[in-house]
Amino acid sequence: MRHFLNINAIELDDVLDLVHRALAIKAGRSVIQSNLTVTNLFFENSTRTHSSFQMAENRLGYQQIDIDPQQSSMSKGESLTDTLKTLKAIGVDVAVIRHTVNNWYDQVLTATGHEIPHLINAGDGSGQHPSQSLLDLVTIYEQFNHFAGLNIRIVGDLAHSRVARSNAEILHHLGANMTFSGPKDWQPNDFGKFGQFVAIDDDWENLDVVIFLRVQHERITQTENQNFSTKQYHEQFGLNRARYERLKAAAIIMHPAPVNRDVEIADELVEAPKSRIFEQMNNGVYARMAILEYTTEATHATH
Repeated sequence: MRHFLNINAIELDDVLDLVHRALAIKAGRSVIQSNLTVTNLFFENSTRTHSSFQMAENRLGYQQIDIDPQQSSMSKGESLTDTLKTLKAIGVDVAVIRHTVNNWYDQVLTATGHEIPHLINAGDGSGQHPSQSLLDLVTIYEQFNHFAGLNIRIVGDLAHSRVARSNAEILHHLGANMTFSGPKDWQPNDFGKFGQFVAIDDDWENLDVVIFLRVQHERITQTENQNFSTKQYHEQFGLNRARYERLKAAAIIMHPAPVNRDVEIADELVEAPKSRIFEQMNNGVYARMAILEYTTEATHATH
């Protein structure tokens, strides 16, 4: 059974196929209306990912069953694995899950017994965010028509960002030249496998893509939150007018959102001409339609 859990566990040819699928759907390619049932299980608050998956499911004709984990038997102690087995038993084909725990799916996949639905990871703790990574790839490819050789910098809270982790690895494998900037305490050692840590302004004029990250106050320590200075962070690692003007004409800026305005990006620049932030959200629907198609191809063939 096919799942979509970590974009870096998928063959690169399949990743590129997903990018092309999403762009084809966006361009008007017809889609087969599904007769499958999907449930969305979100253990963390979400606006963009949750509503984007719902929109993708609606456009593909899925029957939706949304479950609030707080109002389910999981609040009584039922495991996620048993919940998924239950959902499969009553006819659910796909489960889209956002969870607070890194790699939540490992325990589910190693459990024995009854079948589970197709799993789609909508974000796990500070681990992976494969659907966000795909929509970012779609947005970059739409602009440049390639990945190899692009100079891409990810800036900000690298340590707590599942988006940064997914993107750093996949973009490196696709041939982009990756660099990273952010507070020293938020620079994970393992990112060195994918690129270099540099000062934010280093070689700034040669960047093609800059991806800014939200400061994840809910994941950093109480002491870090108490010592955090919005003004200082914006000066050191934010996009201000001077940095914006120094970017080359074809460069784009991105952010997984929600944006802390005047922290990661100056308020006046969130929707500036080089910004693709809201286009990322638009592309998210097409990317998630592609993910649903890809994940359930074999199941559709048997229905």
